[in-house]
Amino acid sequence: MAPSHVLKCCQKVLAWVPVAFIALVVAWSYYAYVVELCVFTISSTAEKVVYLVVFHLSFFMFVWSYWKTIFTSPASPSNEFCLSKADKEQYEKEERPESQQEILRRAAKDLPIYTTTASRAIRYCDRCQLIKPDRCHHCSACDICVLKMDHHCPWVNNCVGFSNYKFFLLFLMYSLLYCLFVAATVLQYFIKFWTLCHRKAAENCPQNELPDTHAKFHVLFLFFVAAMFFISILSLFSYHCWLVGKNRSTIETFRAPTFRNGPDKNGFSLGCSKNLREVFGDEKKYWLLPIFTSLGDGCNFPTRLVIMDPEQLTVSSQNEPAKSSGANQSFPTRPLSESQNRLLASDSQWVESGPEEENVKSGAKKHIIVSLES
Repeated sequence: MAPSHVLKCCQKVLAWVPVAFIALVVAWSYYAYVVELCVFTISSTAEKVVYLVVFHLSFFMFVWSYWKTIFTSPASPSNEFCLSKADKEQYEKEERPESQQEILRRAAKDLPIYTTTASRAIRYCDRCQLIKPDRCHHCSACDICVLKMDHHCPWVNNCVGFSNYKFFLLFLMYSLLYCLFVAATVLQYFIKFWTLCHRKAAENCPQNELPDTHAKFHVLFLFFVAAMFFISILSLFSYHCWLVGKNRSTIETFRAPTFRNGPDKNGFSLGCSKNLREVFGDEKKYWLLPIFTSLGDGCNFPTRLVIMDPEQLTVSSQNEPAKSSGANQSFPTRPLSESQNRLLASDSQWVESGPEEENVKSGAKKHIIVSLES
């Protein structure tokens, strides 16, 4: 027990090494820019003031979003997804997978779950002993089930998921702006110092150049580090912007979620505008601030209901009374949550067009749109 406990403690400590590295680089960049560049190198007072104001604004937003990404706890499924004591005991006693699945189906019949495993089984976490909500996955590093898990990021030592995905995107964006601003404003002094070093080596250094102090080393390295981080972060930020537009997580990109009508990588996509609002919220004034504004509760998400199985509509209409005016059909088997209604009921064009929709019967499309608008 003792060696295992020591090993876990060592793993927790080592997990903070990437975060400590980023913190040291950021602290050094602050010193190099504010002290070595603005105080000791730049002679124009107006230029100093402008640089320092813009720098501190971008630095503050960058650190704020990074802090929120690191220290926001990953959201876990609510208690309604946990098995009752009786079901849990029965599940553990059963040895046949078919009997276990029957227990899970009974427990999940009233839950807002639309996805299954590839083999059409209920998604269940034996480690956390709960039925997984849609888009929820177990993180082996955090040892918990994380709602809308995207990935576990070692650079923030945290899981990126429903609770902090917006913060992670803002962290990438503000780190890009921070690196871009530093590289752009340092460039002219980088060129002057670089030229000074070469001319001095050739013993042809003019007297009116920048002073030959240790500031030149900070300025030279500051430009290289800012440019290197900008290039590396740009690809990652672009990739996640694409994911937001498609309403996918990194996990769903490699393994499409399985719905009633089969795997569908675009199953949660409602169109670019609504996908964006699902992550950043309805109020645009809060989009650029690292405060939580994402829609929903992380346990259930709007789906592209227009591609719902026609068989499901038939079963639904047989088991429930008709609720829509103008069509003798019923609502989907599971009611939409408040967050889903806010996303789906704002305008009529609420789905992306794609090859999947061409195979759906027009009657099913008409029914669902009329049902949602009624």
